[in-house]
Amino acid sequence: MRLSALALGTSLALGTTVGLAQAAPLDNEPLAARSAAPAAAPAIAAAPAAWAAGTRAYLVITAPGDTTAVRAAIASNGGSVFASYDAIGVIVAHSTSASFAATMRGVPGVQKVGATRTSDVPADAYNPALPANPTQAAAPTTEPVRSDMTQIKADQAWAVNKGSATVKVGILDTGVDDQHQDLAPNFNAADSVSCAYGKADTRVGAWRDVDQHGTHVAGTVAAAKNGKGAIGVAPGVKISSVRIAEPGTTLFFAENTVCGLVWAGDHGFKVTNNSYYTDPWQFNCPNDLDQAAILEGVGRAQAYAESKGSLQVAAAGNSNVDLANKTTDSSSPNDSTPVTRTLTNDCLDIPAELPGVVTVAANGTSGTSKASFSNYGRDVIEVSAPGESVYSTVPGGKYASLSGTSMASPHVAGVAALLASANPAYTPADIRAKLGEQATDLACPADARCTGTTAKNSFFGEGRVDALKAVGGSTPPAGAYFENLTDYAIADNSTVESPLTVSGVTGNAPATLKVGVDVKHTYIGDLKVDLVAPDGTVYTLHNRTGSGTDNILQTYTVDASTEVANGVWKLRVNDNASQDTGRIDAWNLTF
Repeated sequence: MRLSALALGTSLALGTTVGLAQAAPLDNEPLAARSAAPAAAPAIAAAPAAWAAGTRAYLVITAPGDTTAVRAAIASNGGSVFASYDAIGVIVAHSTSASFAATMRGVPGVQKVGATRTSDVPADAYNPALPANPTQAAAPTTEPVRSDMTQIKADQAWAVNKGSATVKVGILDTGVDDQHQDLAPNFNAADSVSCAYGKADTRVGAWRDVDQHGTHVAGTVAAAKNGKGAIGVAPGVKISSVRIAEPGTTLFFAENTVCGLVWAGDHGFKVTNNSYYTDPWQFNCPNDLDQAAILEGVGRAQAYAESKGSLQVAAAGNSNVDLANKTTDSSSPNDSTPVTRTLTNDCLDIPAELPGVVTVAANGTSGTSKASFSNYGRDVIEVSAPGESVYSTVPGGKYASLSGTSMASPHVAGVAALLASANPAYTPADIRAKLGEQATDLACPADARCTGTTAKNSFFGEGRVDALKAVGGSTPPAGAYFENLTDYAIADNSTVESPLTVSGVTGNAPATLKVGVDVKHTYIGDLKVDLVAPDGTVYTLHNRTGSGTDNILQTYTVDASTEVANGVWKLRVNDNASQDTGRIDAWNLTF
């Protein structure tokens, strides 16, 4: 299954499975050595004059540097060169000949050849249509701080460092709506591009969204702190769109990924977010000739980008499977008819499982659980981040809540951008190490599938990322903090209370008692929400306002100075109508 967000989309990378911290050998020479060749701009060859039915795409792999001889061989063996990335020795070829790959594998200087899809290259590849530029909705007038941001302490980080405008983050995805009011202030058009079909298209607007997934991811990374709608983890950095999804299918083929990663390296992206897997194979196995070429080509592109100073962050996937123990795949190829095949751990989800890439699992709404859909794996998952009901930007100036590891990954990309902002000399390896070192340890729940220690386990890796530590800050020594993370269902026309025991606090509560409320409910105009003190005194926080708005994610200030602090406090929620239900997801008190 390949979903961009739970219950949404069909081929975006939430649901990718992700990667082991190892990679199968791609050939006899180390990958890093091959991709350390001198940089050169991609050599783009003219495409054939006209598209023909039956055209298939191939990666032809040769030595980095001068690819002239191999390009000539492609032309003389029934193919054409669509694009050539000479710095890494990867050529994108097209051919209608069923014997093209086998023939080219016998050409001197050719190391690997592989078909990148099991379907024809669309005619659009030869004359790509520009994505739509959507009409923008009216901008919101509020910008609440959301629970996903408080869980990773992004709200505290903003007071220290919102991120530097010199740090560029690449959004390798379905595209980005650059006109969105929350993205336009931070959008970098000069370094944005479409890499659909495997060749850079720099026309204005070619980078725009052909779905909604990329725009949502972009907002989580760097939506502006401008009083409108949403705030990203790093609202001071710049974002560039590298559209690698093709229109219609929204699939991310290997040649598109190669183009996107090389572009990231050549354009100075400090971080990229990769919430996808490389289609059509959820896992690429080195014992298959086609998939071996895909592994090699995308692997070289990732190593090239990293050598240029770019750290790749990728989603772990949404199949709730143990990536350290792969067994079967029945979802591939996803561009034609899937088949069931047996896997080993040498079969990799790319780019997530490539060396140097940060693999991200999703936390549930509590911030301390594994999201039910998130993949996991001992020594596979590196860090975790919020990935359930994440509110962010979507095209047309709008907003939506989506779930998936696709939503967790951009939180980590944002924290990585903050690390780069605070530490300009950091290498990709430095940033990757700090993400783990600074993460908040999360213990395994009572679940036999979670193995390891609190410091590092199969569900959360090294823990949930911490934006405040990334910018060199520390949690302020505010008053004592108490929290209840247990869910309490809110039924129609009923009242529910969530208790919270406070102890060890001297004297009365303060005149500025902070009450953090996280209520998930589909029509908050039905709700009355009260804080009940230990002596029964009621403080109303919310009284049937907000009409059809979803969810209450807000911190209230209450003058509770007449109340003894210690005792059992309660959050009381009263539902006053039918047809809309929800739950108290979490709440807290700060004295």
